[in-house]
Amino acid sequence: MVANDTGIEFDSLTNGNYKLLLEPIAYLTFQGVFMSMTAHEAALYDQVLSGGLRSKMVSLTHQNLPLSMFLETPDLDFPAWSGSRRGRVSNDQIISSLGLGIVRFNGAPTTPPPPVQTSVQYRTNTDVITSVRLSTSTAITPESPASVSFHILDSRYTVSNIVIPEGDSQLVWVKWRTPSQPQTLSIQVSSSKGSLSASSITASIVDLNQNIPPDPKATDRNNSFQQPSIPCYATKTSASWGIWSAHWHEYWVWIPKWRWISTGPDSGYWVDNGHWVDQGWWEYTWTGYRASLSATQSISPDAKSPTTVSDRIKSGYGIEMDVSADVSSNAPSSHLTGAQNAVSYFPEFNYRTYWRLHDLKTSGLNADFWLKTNDFSTYQSRVHFTPIWYPDGSYTPITHVLDAWTPDGMLTLQLQSSITISDNLFSDWHIAPLK
Repeated sequence: MVANDTGIEFDSLTNGNYKLLLEPIAYLTFQGVFMSMTAHEAALYDQVLSGGLRSKMVSLTHQNLPLSMFLETPDLDFPAWSGSRRGRVSNDQIISSLGLGIVRFNGAPTTPPPPVQTSVQYRTNTDVITSVRLSTSTAITPESPASVSFHILDSRYTVSNIVIPEGDSQLVWVKWRTPSQPQTLSIQVSSSKGSLSASSITASIVDLNQNIPPDPKATDRNNSFQQPSIPCYATKTSASWGIWSAHWHEYWVWIPKWRWISTGPDSGYWVDNGHWVDQGWWEYTWTGYRASLSATQSISPDAKSPTTVSDRIKSGYGIEMDVSADVSSNAPSSHLTGAQNAVSYFPEFNYRTYWRLHDLKTSGLNADFWLKTNDFSTYQSRVHFTPIWYPDGSYTPITHVLDAWTPDGMLTLQLQSSITISDNLFSDWHIAPLK
């Protein structure tokens, strides 16, 4: 049947070159609408509804459907499910690992990949956010909340009063400042309840103020230079996360305790000496947060160049670079940082080998950067000198904006802008013998 429906010859289908990905489907009526959805679709829909689907149909959408099929061996980049086969599961767990199966027609299962070591890279003297995900199979309530502790260097940071509904999860984080010296350190994480996505994090702390371009010389040459392709590095310009809170939903129930009151041999009446009992429950609310990073870059000729035009320079002169980076968010300031580092790379070095670090001109969520002072500038100007040999045409530096941290990771982006090079600085000077 599969061969007929796909138009693939049976022998070709079963020779080991193909696999079938299966997803169970549930049919349900929700908010008066008849629907069908896979476990992944249900989890994504529940995210859109901020938990609205889970609150009404948790046994179906977050237990029976996702746990009806899962992998015992990793395959097709999907991990094996190692969690409980009973109980409720979270949206993240479903999207990552549940509600799917794979049919192999031939060949052994793929070899499980080695476990990935949890690691992260930070810059020196930078405010960063380190986060882990806390998951639970049983409800964590305000009566007995969870706490997570981060042990970093000689300090311990504890996040308390964490509440999470049954079968769900939440990011837990700490904001701290990295040391001034490059080093590798181990961050230990522990929790009083639930399970953590990582209990040990290896942090590599690096110094960006390295590999500064060498002193440019008037005698420099590069006759074999060809314009390099502009690299495109990974970016992340948006993030989302949230926090669970809970309040008690009262539900008072009368517990009767009837007693017969006798008033004679054949008479009497019943009295109810019962009492009210609050049989309520904890109701959980998800408060979601988002953050986004945007930035601009401008390039202009060095103000001390004897001949300047706003959009062009002569090779050998310097350029000034200004970067503005804005973080927009609905979250409290304790949840995030503004961009704190910007690094520029240049075409004469093939956008590698050497780079220039920027200084923060204005810090915060609306940050401004300018180049560090150039040690080879007579006036200690904040410039980058273009090489005297650079050919006429477009000159395009790129800049990485870094270290805008959120609980969902670091926001970063790449900027590029150009200035035109026409002629060289020798044309501004005339050398003649003394008379």
